[in-house]
Amino acid sequence: MENTAENKMGVMPVGKLVLNMSVPMMISMLVQALYNVVDSIFVSMVSEEALSAVSFSFPAQNLMIGLATGTAVGVNALLSRALGAGDRERANRIAEHGVFLSLIGYVVFLLFGLFGSRAFMLSQTQNTVIVEYGVDYLTVVCCWSFGLYGQMIFERLMQATGRTFYTMITQGTGAIINIILDPIFILPQGYDMGLFKMPIGFNMGTEGAAIATVIGQIVAFILAAFINHRKNADIRLDLKKFRPQKHLISRIYAIGLPSVIMMAIGSVMTWLMNIILINYTVGKETAATVFGAYFKLNSFAFMPVFGLNNGVIPIIAYNYGAQKRSRMTKAIRVSLALASAFMLLGTVLFLLIPDVLLGFFNASETMLAIGEPALRIIASTFVVAGVCIVLGSVFQALGYSVYSMIVSLARQLIVLVPVAWALATIGRNIGNDNLVWIAFPVAEIVSAAVTAVLFIRLNKKVISQIPDRD
Repeated sequence: MENTAENKMGVMPVGKLVLNMSVPMMISMLVQALYNVVDSIFVSMVSEEALSAVSFSFPAQNLMIGLATGTAVGVNALLSRALGAGDRERANRIAEHGVFLSLIGYVVFLLFGLFGSRAFMLSQTQNTVIVEYGVDYLTVVCCWSFGLYGQMIFERLMQATGRTFYTMITQGTGAIINIILDPIFILPQGYDMGLFKMPIGFNMGTEGAAIATVIGQIVAFILAAFINHRKNADIRLDLKKFRPQKHLISRIYAIGLPSVIMMAIGSVMTWLMNIILINYTVGKETAATVFGAYFKLNSFAFMPVFGLNNGVIPIIAYNYGAQKRSRMTKAIRVSLALASAFMLLGTVLFLLIPDVLLGFFNASETMLAIGEPALRIIASTFVVAGVCIVLGSVFQALGYSVYSMIVSLARQLIVLVPVAWALATIGRNIGNDNLVWIAFPVAEIVSAAVTAVLFIRLNKKVISQIPDRD
């Protein structure tokens, strides 16, 4: 007899199913976005250099998250497909390998945190204040990242079996703890918050922000592991008898590695953009700080779409395994409509109130002068980006994550960085920093064209060939 999660993903009306699976993920992603922004708001109360340091730390932190996410994506897609085909034993083995690979990922970034943080910061700036703030932050988030890796894999086990409500609980709990602890660890006792003065404060600056982050991740990890053990009847982990199997690891990373590479590409892009902005714009470090602030702010538009993405991947993968083509295609159409609506809302906010958004970070007049046109220009192609994200989820769910990697490579490295460098150089010569931001809509349009070509190819090669058993 099929379990409830299987019945839901295989028979629930698709529109309702997409919302049922995705809304909890969207809410949890919005909470994640909130705590990312709150982190930076409190850090900006320390100094602009501290905010710059967190921004410059982002590429390494993003790469760490990318390895965790890519592993989880591979596990999620394979596990959902195994459950859709009714193979419980294979699903359990895949889940166990996910836990093992997450542990390996933590060890890698533990070593980076201990031995690579300073060199990474120095590769972007020689400002000693920014470097020291950055080293403090990176060392903590990397060395204590077992919470991130554990949280990520156990949450994806719940997503793969249709239990996204519990994922919302774990992510929300971790994020709320982070938000509560941020001012306590970052600011000094007695700091004037406007409405009140901080009754408790350890004055640890960027290191305090990192400590608040990892405590939230560790609590979320423990909670996610507990819920999996008690509530997830579809997965039974037996780690005492676990033995790594090369073929399963290969299959997980055949799907997940392109996602890791995509995040790595994003990290390299951010690192290179920081260097370009510091060395080839009039605004220098302030321009790079604006870039970092933009990444925090855009999460309010992008995170709901990523939540939608996480909810839709197991739906598509399950129904692919169950050979139900019409349910797959309807899920794609519903997701495209929802993603476009969210991104349109983000576009409107960035166009109308960029000064208000930047004001959250105690933006100086110089930062506002650079940041307001930057946000407006970059936001002009948000809707295009939303469509690309949804179609990328289709690539991942069907085991064609390499397509997503190709799109990401074209957008972030092949197009964005060279165009940004050229425009920044021209802009510096004429005293106009606004030109550099035009590289973002140019790159987005190119990535949309590449995505369309690959999706047409995938539809012809795979989707249209699936026999519909619905």
